[in-house]
Amino acid sequence: MFSSLAIALCGGLLIGLAASLLLVVNGRIAGISGIISGALWRRESKGSLLSWQVYFIVGLVLSGLLLAVPLKEWLAIEPVVLSAGGIAMPTLLLAGLLVGLGSSLGNGCTSGHCICGIGRLSPRSIAASLVFMLVGIMAAVLLH
Repeated sequence: MFSSLAIALCGGLLIGLAASLLLVVNGRIAGISGIISGALWRRESKGSLLSWQVYFIVGLVLSGLLLAVPLKEWLAIEPVVLSAGGIAMPTLLLAGLLVGLGSSLGNGCTSGHCICGIGRLSPRSIAASLVFMLVGIMAAVLLH
């Protein structure tokens, strides 16, 4: 069907399109940590029961679930094992805590800085993205 490169390019185009549409239509940056924070600790109330952040997160999760079943073979999706031999729950909890702490300290996450910030030529986002990549490369080399 498609090569891995074509799948990655299609995914990147969809992410870029979604981030651009959110910025143009809603005037918001598509940083997932900020969107989750806004959904959990809602600061604005404009009469609607749910904030736009909740709809964004639900759409993000549902689209992945809806595509996972019919495209399982095509995308080579492997289930995550949370038992012996797989990823232990304490490890996942610690990883999630560290990601949340890093997002808070960095005033944003990789999606906000790398996808949206670099596209806006933000010096702070470019610096943050370089640090993300450097630490990720170092972690991959040291752990594997």
